[in-house]
Amino acid sequence: MLCGVVLTIGLGLLACAPQVPAQRDGQDDREQTDQGVGHAGSLPHLRAEVISVLSHDRSSFTQGLELAAGTLYEGTGLRGSSLLRATDLATGQVRRETRLPAELFGEGITITGDRIWQLTWQEGVALERDRETLAELRRVSYSGEGWGLCFDGSRLVMSDGSDRLTFRDPVTFAPIGGVDVRRGGGAVGELNELECVGGQVWANVWGRDEILRIDPASGQVTAVVDASGLLSPRQRAGTNVLNGIAAVPGTDEFLITGKYWPSIFRVRFVPS
Repeated sequence: MLCGVVLTIGLGLLACAPQVPAQRDGQDDREQTDQGVGHAGSLPHLRAEVISVLSHDRSSFTQGLELAAGTLYEGTGLRGSSLLRATDLATGQVRRETRLPAELFGEGITITGDRIWQLTWQEGVALERDRETLAELRRVSYSGEGWGLCFDGSRLVMSDGSDRLTFRDPVTFAPIGGVDVRRGGGAVGELNELECVGGQVWANVWGRDEILRIDPASGQVTAVVDASGLLSPRQRAGTNVLNGIAAVPGTDEFLITGKYWPSIFRVRFVPS
């Protein structure tokens, strides 16, 4: 899937034009409706205020995004093209990159100390990697699909495309609980890429320009972010869905992007 090489983030980009696949997130096409989801109502309604714009490898079918110690980690999907890349955020230099075996469809990623966990979509396998080298250390099996993943400091939080968040042990990957996500009185399905920060879980909703803030203790949605309009109509041509969210440590800012997007946006979520 990687047709070119990112030379810089913010300074430049060399990538060939991607071919949009029938599969959009490793999930087959599904009609998006508001059934069972509801609207923001009395929930805090936020928007993504852009602070700066960085270049993004437009050939990347982004599945997971994580920022730690100045390094941006990105996991991508599609069988035969899935990879994990580590890039210096300040210089845009690609430090390391590793490809998944052709039979694996990469999904969400997260960092736990000196390790990185990387999900696969339907293969039921999580890859544990060395954070420094990105080398695969072991594989752990799980049931169901893998979509998004984040680490709250003590446990992993995983999405599988349903309205359920599963909590997992960060060492064994064994399930240790979970919570059903609700927005008002309705279930929220197709929870996708996740970011854990400040005791909250931020979740992309697949197929929507929307990010939800979720209380992991109750499963209640506590805020809704409108992330629409980041790309112009011209920039949006040939791209895919919003997907990819990473907190910027020590700030209230985030990096967000999408599949085949030409840019990563450094944003702050502010009242709309």
